[in-house]
Amino acid sequence: MSEHRYLHFTIGPVQGFVAQARRTRDFWAGSFILSWLTAVAMRSVQKQDAQGKIIFPKPDENYLNWIEGQGKPERPVQGSVPNRFKALKAEVPKDFDPHIVVESVQTAWRELAEIVWKEDLADILPDNPIHRQIWDRQISSFFEISWALTDDPTASNLLDRRKNWRNHLAPAEPGIKCMIMDGWQELSGTYSQDEINAFWAPIRTRIKNKRDLAENEHLCAIAFVKRRFAQYFGKLGIHKNISMPGGGWQLKGWTLETGVPSVSYLAVAHWLANVIKTEDEAKLTELQEAAHAFDPEYGEWKTDISCITTAVQQKIGQTSWRLKALDGRVFFEDTLLNEKENKPEAKRMLKALKALSIAKKPSPFYAILLMDGDSLGKHMSDTDKQPKISDALDQFTREVPDIVKAHNGFLVYAGGDDVLAIHPIEDALACAKKLRDCYLKSFKGKGIGSTLSGAIEYAHIKMPLTKILRDAHGLLDNIAKDQSGRDSIAVRVWKPGGKALEWVMPWKKALNEDGVLFIEQLAHEFSQDDKGETTFSSGFFYKIQERFDLLNPPTKIVVKKPTHKFKVKTKKTAILTPEQAITLLAVDYMASGDNQKITLEQAKEKITLLLTQCRSVTRILNDNNKERFSEPSEHLKADGAFLVRFLATKGM
Repeated sequence: MSEHRYLHFTIGPVQGFVAQARRTRDFWAGSFILSWLTAVAMRSVQKQDAQGKIIFPKPDENYLNWIEGQGKPERPVQGSVPNRFKALKAEVPKDFDPHIVVESVQTAWRELAEIVWKEDLADILPDNPIHRQIWDRQISSFFEISWALTDDPTASNLLDRRKNWRNHLAPAEPGIKCMIMDGWQELSGTYSQDEINAFWAPIRTRIKNKRDLAENEHLCAIAFVKRRFAQYFGKLGIHKNISMPGGGWQLKGWTLETGVPSVSYLAVAHWLANVIKTEDEAKLTELQEAAHAFDPEYGEWKTDISCITTAVQQKIGQTSWRLKALDGRVFFEDTLLNEKENKPEAKRMLKALKALSIAKKPSPFYAILLMDGDSLGKHMSDTDKQPKISDALDQFTREVPDIVKAHNGFLVYAGGDDVLAIHPIEDALACAKKLRDCYLKSFKGKGIGSTLSGAIEYAHIKMPLTKILRDAHGLLDNIAKDQSGRDSIAVRVWKPGGKALEWVMPWKKALNEDGVLFIEQLAHEFSQDDKGETTFSSGFFYKIQERFDLLNPPTKIVVKKPTHKFKVKTKKTAILTPEQAITLLAVDYMASGDNQKITLEQAKEKITLLLTQCRSVTRILNDNNKERFSEPSEHLKADGAFLVRFLATKGM
């Protein structure tokens, strides 16, 4: 028998914990807690046997040191440890006990939940045991932990096989359900809405911050911990020693001072930065005072979105700092108009917005960016490649935070080959491209053919966040990877009425020679003339679907003879040749808006480029890992043009 054994370990449900979110803080909290629990498991492996070694992914030792309160001054604020890892045990395989790792994770989760209970609920709910029973039942039964031990270093699918034995069954949950976590009972345990309101009223009064517990919001234990743990994470192990199973080590937390932007704040980011930079002090003061009167909370005080922070730093005085800290929703006229009749402060805010010299209104759209490495699984069974993969992913993960920040984003998670970030709509595509560049650079020269696919969800701030988060994973896996052949970027736009468009393209067909996305180049070119003046005409894009229906070849018709022995097919031919189609659309474009000044040849250049992004292309890898691309589809899809329009107008 080999002297080495290998542990495969995972914690879930990932999507059930992370993606069930009403706001970005829930999204970040789920990701952070799951990453932290995985780091606890890694530390448990290391502590159980001095020779225990995490071989994939390469662990962030500073993060693991913080779990014992011994990290460097810069505290981790994002999840950076994947929820799945493989640990190498050497010399004493028979002594290694995976149950100690499981118990360590469970202990950490219970202790985190317990400190939230004691700080927020214990003295408010001292007499009724039913609340504590609900709490303990939910906390103890939520996470599903799977592990497998093997002597085979090449085994890479043990966890997937282990999940086929699934024996983790959540308890049946009675009563009224949580507003965040599907299927879990809210904590009051009653069926009466009046009693539910009476239960949550004193808790809400204590918490005060309506961003942690909004009016009429009722939560289960799991969701409540997600909402409140950041307030008390630094107290873990301070007033009570938390001795962890195996290895005799103590669990510690650290202060979390992260500002998690709301989706409305990200939507207004560039608009607000422009207001701060260009408006005079008198208008900024009135805007800030009117906004504060409408919503007195400074909930974004700790939020750091680069374009806004830079604008504030260039301004003298405190007004812009206070303006920066306000909830983004106060800058939308729809929000104010809904309150206009009942709230005089709304009228004042509307007046302050109209007094600004900037005529443009903020866009109500933001972006979720999800990226994931391609084809790593098939390389992981090669033990010689595992250290190279770990080193490459470690290099990539270390560079991700700066890239996301430079593109005005908030990083939710970066671990291994996974990235989750939230951006203003202006920055998501450029950030995705930069992350792909970084990923390819990290693997360069290592002999491992892995690429990076991405999915971007542009969503209206009124769309349910949970729906968008769940959809992002399907967009990445089913469209960018399976449909397009990987190393691709896929985009969806969601408006209040539902999905507005979907577009996907292999990266190599989406980028020009200078590494700029054709879609972004087109959005810029269609919205400005040579002097930088706006010439965009929505009329051209509104009737482009009609034009494409005319230009596309007719749908194939299959006629079966009664004998079913042969078929007759219509010949697929378009009404116009490709050159005629380009000319027709170019003339349409010249006749719209203020485009009469451009020549036919200039218009045809734009149309030719536009059509390349409206024809489907699939990336294909042969058995030797050689890459080729399918011929562009004859069928024109208007979603590429609609995406250009969306980016050019910022969804307005």
